[in-house]
Amino acid sequence: NENLPFTLILTPHVYWAQRHRDIYLRVELSDAKNLDISLQDNNTLLFRAQGHGAKGDNEYRFSLEFLEPVRPEISHKSTQRQVDIKIKKQEERWWGRLTLQEKKPLFLAPDFDRWLDESDAEMELQAKEEKINRISVESRVPYLGLKKGYLFMYNLVQFLGFSWIFVNMTVRLFILGQDSFYDTFHTTADMMYFCQMMAVLEVINPLLGLVKTGFLPAMIQVAGRNVILFVIFGSLEDMQNKPVVFFVFYLWSTIEIFRYPFYMLACISTEWKLLTWLRYSLWIPLYPLGVVAEAVAVIQSLPIFDETRLFSLPLPAVLGHSLSFSFTLQLYLVLMFLGLFINFRHLYKQRRRRYRLKKRKVH
Repeated sequence: NENLPFTLILTPHVYWAQRHRDIYLRVELSDAKNLDISLQDNNTLLFRAQGHGAKGDNEYRFSLEFLEPVRPEISHKSTQRQVDIKIKKQEERWWGRLTLQEKKPLFLAPDFDRWLDESDAEMELQAKEEKINRISVESRVPYLGLKKGYLFMYNLVQFLGFSWIFVNMTVRLFILGQDSFYDTFHTTADMMYFCQMMAVLEVINPLLGLVKTGFLPAMIQVAGRNVILFVIFGSLEDMQNKPVVFFVFYLWSTIEIFRYPFYMLACISTEWKLLTWLRYSLWIPLYPLGVVAEAVAVIQSLPIFDETRLFSLPLPAVLGHSLSFSFTLQLYLVLMFLGLFINFRHLYKQRRRRYRLKKRKVH
């Protein structure tokens, strides 16, 4: 356009989106020709082309200094309506923004047709990885069948065990009322021992790659429960007749009678919507209540450990006779609530991911 000053640089409208690995740019420039797209210092993109843009047929230019380095390989495709550019990040991670400068250039806007937030992008990446994994395991069908069979049987056994505990405690509560609080341990401890020893497999399974659940949340829950069951209740007879045993066992079993059948059905690619909702919702009130009940059990056991000197740590004569195990349990109390925070955040992310994914599928 001869009427425009030669010093004026025209910029096209540019729309962007990202994934953990890639940057996508959509340049609104139709019938583009003489394309010149280059990268300087692995961080600044230079674009120059002739075409029809916001100011008619002219030469358009822009530059973008990216927030972090990108790879030098740039792929682009020009159509009658636009120029699509794909750039790979040097490191596969999510960027807080596109450009190094905090203020967004006026010609730049989000590409809402491709826009995903970080959690949606993670789900998209996970879906792609799952598709690749499904293709790769076709050659390992016998292994896949054994894996599903093992996981189904494990969840079935745990479901039956915790169901027996739950039903037993519920029936005794209706028949005996509050009197059932005081002999809960003696009537259900054997089955709870069995279920909690079996639960150690939930720490091993992620390490073997049999399930995708994180190792840390599983270890925190299993280790925490086993401390309460084997150390607090199992080693102290004075704790076995206390009502807190009832509340701990009842809260544990209530959570598990919905969790294990959910995983059983998942092994055979089946879903029951009510069960899914219960599995991803009941933990919200029950998990914190369970931790509070466990904390009460620990607090009630402190004077007993002080009195019996059970598990006390011998000390040199200069420092004293021994260090009471109750000091360890006081530290454990702090770790319990730290574990509550870690697992609560993990379960919340699972719930959010589950229902966001279902919502996207509906749309």
